[in-house]
Order: sequence, then structure tokens, then C-alpha cells
Amino acid sequence: MTSAVVRFCRSRNRGRRCTRPLDHPGLHRHRTIMWADAAADEPRCPGSGEHGEPAAALADGWPHGRALCDVCHRFVVLDADGALREHDTSDPDEPAHEAASRREWLNTYGW
Repeated sequence: MTSAVVRFCRSRNRGRRCTRPLDHPGLHRHRTIMWADAAADEPRCPGSGEHGEPAAALADGWPHGRALCDVCHRFVVLDADGALREHDTSDPDEPAHEAASRREWLNTYGW
């Protein structure tokens, strides 16, 4: 059984993720907090540059030596010093298989 990957809005405000569908009209929302685009966080993840450790691998090798960012919950390549490379909190071009593998990893190992 396979399930479709649900895509949510990428906007954040003070680290809170918008819980509305991708490309929604109107204000962004996280529970009772609402904000406009002008109040959104910058796309660069504040976890960039933080120390990371390669995450445990699934049977197929995924996430292939990348570390889980504690801020945005994406898997990010580590630099030579073991720090998370600069990255955004989301990737608008993320392939569906990447999202599905992340879901499988989080369901297997948690965070």
C-alpha cells in the first residue's frame, strides 16, 4: 500500500510551520497563530552550521550519510568539520521519494 505525499505550505513564523496546504490563499496558520508573508521567517534554516552526526540508515542506505537537522527536520549533508551545510527550511523541488523516505525514517527511528 502506498500513500500520497501531502505537501504543506513552506512558510514559517518564529519557527512555527504553516499547517495549510501548499499554495493556499490568504494568511498562513499554525494552530491559532496567523501571519502574512511579510512576517515570515527567512528561508535559510537557523540549524545551518550546527554540529551534526550521520543519521542511522534505512535498509536501502537512505539518508546516505546525511544528518537530521534538529530545526527543520530535513536530512542535510555534513561539511568536513561535521557541521550541517547551509540549507533552507524546505526544498520546493524535493522529490516525492525523498519525502517518503524521510517519513519512513522518522517512523522507524523517531527524532
